[in-house]
Amino acid sequence: MAEVILKMTNIKKEFSGVKALKNACLELRGGEVHALMGENGAGKSTLIKVLCGIHRPDGGEIEYFGERVCFPDIASSQAAGISVIHQELNMMNHLTVAQNIYIGREPMSLGMIDDRRMTEDAARLFDKIGVKIDPSVVLGSLTVGKQQMVEIAKAISRECRLLILDEPTAALTQPEVEELFKIMNELRDKGIGMIYVSHRMDEINRISDRVTVMRDGEYVGTVDTDKTTKDEIVHMMVGRVIYGDKKEKSNVPDNAETVLEVKELCAGNSVKNVSFKLRRGEILGFAGLMGAGRTETARAIYGADVKESGEIYINGIRVDISSPEDAVNQGICYLSEDRKHYGLMLSKSVAENTVLASLGDFVNMGWIDDAEIERQAKEKNALLRTKTPSMEQKVKNLSGGNQQKVIVARWLIKNSDIFIFDEPTRGIDIGAKSEMYELMERLVSEGKSIIMISSELAEVLRLSDRVIVMCEGRITGELDISEASQEEIMKYATMRS
Repeated sequence: MAEVILKMTNIKKEFSGVKALKNACLELRGGEVHALMGENGAGKSTLIKVLCGIHRPDGGEIEYFGERVCFPDIASSQAAGISVIHQELNMMNHLTVAQNIYIGREPMSLGMIDDRRMTEDAARLFDKIGVKIDPSVVLGSLTVGKQQMVEIAKAISRECRLLILDEPTAALTQPEVEELFKIMNELRDKGIGMIYVSHRMDEINRISDRVTVMRDGEYVGTVDTDKTTKDEIVHMMVGRVIYGDKKEKSNVPDNAETVLEVKELCAGNSVKNVSFKLRRGEILGFAGLMGAGRTETARAIYGADVKESGEIYINGIRVDISSPEDAVNQGICYLSEDRKHYGLMLSKSVAENTVLASLGDFVNMGWIDDAEIERQAKEKNALLRTKTPSMEQKVKNLSGGNQQKVIVARWLIKNSDIFIFDEPTRGIDIGAKSEMYELMERLVSEGKSIIMISSELAEVLRLSDRVIVMCEGRITGELDISEASQEEIMKYATMRS
């Protein structure tokens, strides 16, 4: 039995009357990968922030390598050997990759920052972890997946004794995930303990030794990964088994009309002659590896990125979409994969974010109808089971999954006909995923149509009526759900032109 290096007992934390943690517990051993799981609002991120000194606990004890501690800030926890890879990236896009990795601890020479040595050190670090990234490039020029790998390299570059990974694979390709797991196994062999937060059950089964489950801020239990099942863990989290099987056949009638047609769409090197049709009541899944061009295609259709050529037809009529406003006016809405940068006003309330796309509908005689805004925001967020103390709560104080629900509520109020969901369940727990699936299925049953971009093949197979597969900016395959499989999708996802 390995040494216990961390023991958190009966941790309590309250925010503005909301009890985020109630008697939360966690134990970590040296050389262990310990999965921390729970639904949105379960308190996982808050527990991690209490450990790292971002929040001070209102009660309970923390023992770290046998000593009782309470870190006053994150710098103190880092000095003690605790490194964190957060779910939401918090980096400086205007600086180089190397500068981001070594910010605050740059190598010096003659009283000056030694940029050459810093770049060389970063290059050696990337070689060590098997990642191909130029450390001299500006971070903001990289994809979300590459930026996540920089964050991982930054954490590994510290002499850490305890590594916390909060949804580290959310934006990674499968080869990058495999490389991360290889690195984690090497750290495990060196006796480093790791807390691993993820909603991907297959990852938990592969990489973790034990699993601790939280629910509503409280400790539910801890189990050995190899002695439990996926359904048992899910039941601990939400009290019900909610995993769905692959959809066997399309639910779309053969005579369903085409609501959206895209012809020969081109946008830079990321979108090359993309053509497809979307039918009424259909969930059209877009699959592919990182960098395949799926998000870029969606953004070009939505007018968020400039298209170089191509035609878009809505209900058989050619339309000119050059901005998101044009798309919204044509009945198209877009749920971005990067909700914090492109979907939310973090400093505004839940109600204000919910009606953002429909604000003009709440103006009467020059006055904004705040009561009606409150009513509709409350109604739609209640439908989605958004966890918030009130509609006046600032969105930045909600969990990532609940922030996602606020955006969905916005488009429900707008009553759009065509929904583009880009990674709709990224960073969302299993329970919230089930609710999102039910919502999407309800939308298409009501005659709406959905384009769903997802990196999770199980999700694509669970929801889609048809699957479009992309590779290097081109469509390489189109499959009816009855003939789709993970193997078939991956064949087309690696079919380079």
